[in-house]
Amino acid sequence: MTTNTISQDKEVTKAKPIVLERWHQCMKEKNFKILEEMLSDEAVLYSPVVHTPQRGKHIVKMYLMAASSVFLNSTFAYTKEIIGEGQMMLEFETIVDDIKVNGVDIISYNENNQITEFKVMVRPLQGVQMIHQKMMEMLAQLKK
Repeated sequence: MTTNTISQDKEVTKAKPIVLERWHQCMKEKNFKILEEMLSDEAVLYSPVVHTPQRGKHIVKMYLMAASSVFLNSTFAYTKEIIGEGQMMLEFETIVDDIKVNGVDIISYNENNQITEFKVMVRPLQGVQMIHQKMMEMLAQLKK
């Protein structure tokens, strides 16, 4: 929940952007039709496992589907949300192959509530290395 403190005793809760609500629904349900609707045709993904930006709705969707198959398990949880105008940062934690992974999704979106940029940062190094291996395996399967 995002809050702004306006006095010592009062807090105002801002409404979550539609794109954030849909993102959570997509991840909870693993509903990639929602993901496709959410992505701008010109979406760009910056991944910790590839050196170049991945451009276009199709390739971004494929990478996010592969990432979800690696990250989304019973231990996955978003732990913090920071929301700005047209952008948000979602911190997450999960355990994959006995490695506790901590990371952030930095998401930019347009006035149509479509994701235009998605940047993922992950730690620790062992987590990045393990995720790289698993992502490459999943991408190979998705390309078949």
